[in-house]
Amino acid sequence: MSEAEKRDNYSADNIQVLEGLEAVRKRPAMYIGDVGLKGLHHLVYEVVDNSIDEALAGYCNKIDVYINENNSITVIDNGRGIPTAMHTKEKKSALEVVMTVLHAGGKFDKDTYKVSGGLHGVGVSCVNALSTQLIATVRREGKIFRQEYNIGKPLYDVQIIGESTETGTEVTFQPDASIFDYTEYNYDTLAARMRELAFLNKGITISLTDKRNLDENGKAFSVSFHSEGGLKEFAQYLDRNREALINDVIYFEGEREGIPVEVSLTYNTSYTENIQAYVNNINTHEGGTHLSGFRRGLTNTLKKYATDSGMLAKEKIEIDGDDFREGLTAVVSVKVAEPQFEGQTKTKLGNREVTAPVSQAVSEMLSAYLEEHPSEARLIVEKVILAARARHAARKAREMVQRKNVLAGSGLPGKLADCSEKDPAMCEIYFVEGDSAGGTAKQGRDRHFQAILPLRGKILNVEKAMQYKIFENEEIKNLYTALGVRIGTEDDSKALNLEKLRYHKIIIMCDADVDGSHIETLILTFFFRYMKELIEHGYIYIATPPLYQVKKGNKSEYAWNDDMRDRLIMELKGGGSESSVNVQRYKGLGEMNAEQLWETTMNPESRTLRQVTIENAAECDQIFSMLMGDDVPPRREFIERNAKYAKIDA
Repeated sequence: MSEAEKRDNYSADNIQVLEGLEAVRKRPAMYIGDVGLKGLHHLVYEVVDNSIDEALAGYCNKIDVYINENNSITVIDNGRGIPTAMHTKEKKSALEVVMTVLHAGGKFDKDTYKVSGGLHGVGVSCVNALSTQLIATVRREGKIFRQEYNIGKPLYDVQIIGESTETGTEVTFQPDASIFDYTEYNYDTLAARMRELAFLNKGITISLTDKRNLDENGKAFSVSFHSEGGLKEFAQYLDRNREALINDVIYFEGEREGIPVEVSLTYNTSYTENIQAYVNNINTHEGGTHLSGFRRGLTNTLKKYATDSGMLAKEKIEIDGDDFREGLTAVVSVKVAEPQFEGQTKTKLGNREVTAPVSQAVSEMLSAYLEEHPSEARLIVEKVILAARARHAARKAREMVQRKNVLAGSGLPGKLADCSEKDPAMCEIYFVEGDSAGGTAKQGRDRHFQAILPLRGKILNVEKAMQYKIFENEEIKNLYTALGVRIGTEDDSKALNLEKLRYHKIIIMCDADVDGSHIETLILTFFFRYMKELIEHGYIYIATPPLYQVKKGNKSEYAWNDDMRDRLIMELKGGGSESSVNVQRYKGLGEMNAEQLWETTMNPESRTLRQVTIENAAECDQIFSMLMGDDVPPRREFIERNAKYAKIDA
């Protein structure tokens, strides 16, 4: 039968029923997001979430996470231990049910867990399905139980292997290399999530140990996270690299209309807002009803205080919600028994009943603070008024940009070499450091789908600039107009009209030196602060030009790192002496001709692009504040701590 006949012969026999965990292995991205680094680390979070559920129920206060030498993971908690008795309906041990049946577990029984951290409900069984080996060890009822699995299938019945007076669950799993693109865990990524969980669940101690990283005494590197202050300490941590406007963290913890609400907020002298919102320990970076409740409570309460105090009497400009959030750092955490998620990545809370309790909690705590702290209240309102004035100035600057674009005809920057393709999904734009490299890129590009915009020098550091200054900056105006997105409206100065986006690949291409790295960071700071949607939709990339050309006679190869360079030298020199091989270090894009730049950095068939993603918004915020903000000591400490990893090029 031909392939065409097979396709046409669609019958009942073509309908496949995937048994047990086969569906997870068939379509893993449906369950854990993807099979890249994000999905790999999600496996750890699923296992840790089970331990956190025990903590939320009041039965666990210690969780230990280990990255083992072979990149397997072990998670140990001191909770009650997963039940091991016979499950009446399934006719097998409850432990085996939890480990091998999707959507099975105590989190679906509200008498066991009032709230649960699992976002998709797949839990540890999904981890089991995507692991070549998983060993579950349970301590409860005075005994130690164990069962081992291979790609989700038990190798033997649950066994009793010993006795113990302790309780808890230990899970060790080895991710399946045939499923995942990478199987090497990133310590910093896991540490950021464990730190976050410790802040969100005060009183719990979470340790992370990397057995791959040993000191001179052979001891594995380990760090422990513990917070007694919860979100109050979280806000302080997020703001540690900024200059405080008020020295207090305004804090509320309580239950409103049956919903546990915890909120902390403070103000700094920066021009950006940083609000981290969580539902059942899940970072809902797309917001939702709890974030709407927070903003409503904050805006209404501050506006009433500012009006009653008479501070707005002489102001002729209207104050809006954005003005109240400039320089704001806040963390909002709610616990919802039946969370309803929506949005592109299923991280936007849709429960309408959450808005009012959060708004009420924020209003209560803020009203009390403002009345009891008149000096700090005045500083906050003055900051709001200044933000409103700056917003009006920024609006005028935007209007000037848009008016200029209309008068200029197409509205595109004069230095932009556009592509002929009109479908944004097929188009890409390179933001290139310098006119010289921009000229080379214009010569080497494929004009059909590749556009080039040269950037002159270093763009404005938006971390230190007021908004109207940003929109007046020529290079930033060029970025906006080239991309085609609307800068914003009067109703929402931060809105981006992604429907008008002209390119779905936005590539930053800079020199492979210190200045080039600085320019990359400046551009990324701008995108993170003012066009974050582009990062969240996966549109931002960084080009990777080669560092070396290794040449002998008519044969030449390119190297992207020192190890690759050394290997090529050995291959090319063969039995001859190393002076016979010529090595050229590319310190700038302009050192390559158009053909070389296309071959190494711009040709989709051979180039390497690094996609920019946001794994942890809170960590990203504090890193940008530390690197690009006014506070020098944290930046100096970071440089000193990481200087040993930098390589000096002779």
